[in-house]
Amino acid sequence: MNELLVDRSEDGVVRVTLNLPDRRNAMTDDMTEQWRRTMAEMAADQDVRCVVVTGAGAAFSSGGDLSWLGERGAEPVPRLRDRMLGFYRTWLSITELEVPTIAAVNGAAVGAGLCVALACDLIYAADDAKLLAPFTSLGLHPGMAATYLLPRRVGVGLAREMLLAGRTLTGAEAAGKGLVDQAFPRDDLMSEVDMVARKIASNAPIATKLTKIALNQDHQDLEAALRWESLAQPVTMASADMIEGLTAHRERRMPKFTGS
Repeated sequence: MNELLVDRSEDGVVRVTLNLPDRRNAMTDDMTEQWRRTMAEMAADQDVRCVVVTGAGAAFSSGGDLSWLGERGAEPVPRLRDRMLGFYRTWLSITELEVPTIAAVNGAAVGAGLCVALACDLIYAADDAKLLAPFTSLGLHPGMAATYLLPRRVGVGLAREMLLAGRTLTGAEAAGKGLVDQAFPRDDLMSEVDMVARKIASNAPIATKLTKIALNQDHQDLEAALRWESLAQPVTMASADMIEGLTAHRERRMPKFTGS
């Protein structure tokens, strides 16, 4: 069984589906390897404009497959560290994509599964999806950069509630707290996400990639932002896409950007 499905559309939107529904899309070794290859392919593909990640069946992802822990509990810490670091880095390689990424949280997003969603640029969820990070209730320290991604997204207060007290949020509650960008009825989620993805894919690729870089830089002050923008905006001013954008606006038509 292919544990990761990759569907490409002509407009440059790629949908990546975690496909182990009978195990709530647990992140197995096979799925992890498929994810590694897929992210490398996406990074090298100049035709990709936007990547959407979702889960098959009723869950987004139940997180890491921990079934091996019972068998390898006696494994030395240095070896466990190397194993986990490789696992984290593989799944978080989605942050290295230059194009915008969207998590469509169709159901439960648990632990490492939640962190994969948090690693995306935009997060949309079904109203009734459950988002939680129950590491400590399993006797585990948080992993997959949970102690970085959660506070960065929602602030230290809610991150503490989720990581220390095990607070669970529905998609609707998460939208109200800023953990996800918007929540939709489950049956409407993918159509809403597809609409956003297509809008992103229709924008100028160079401008979009540079804007993503700017947003991820966390400029230290106003001057740092101005220095970046005074370099990045002229790059787009020199592009063919800017001429096409201005021409299309003047002619009142949709632009056809080529990434040049």
